[in-house]
Amino acid sequence: MKKLVLAAAMTVAASSAFAGSLADPIIEAPVIVEEATSSSAGILVPLMLLVLVAAAVASD
Repeated sequence: MKKLVLAAAMTVAASSAFAGSLADPIIEAPVIVEEATSSSAGILVPLMLLVLVAAAVASD
């Protein structure tokens, strides 16, 4: 019985001794989040073009 307990204790001690590894840890790159531009910037150019066309038609 003593040998069984001793064998179990050695097994537990040996398994915890090999818990780590010699390989380098894998470190993931940080996530970079870009802020989206406002959707009103996409409509600004067509509105300016419409104003310019309307001004050109009105001046003739």
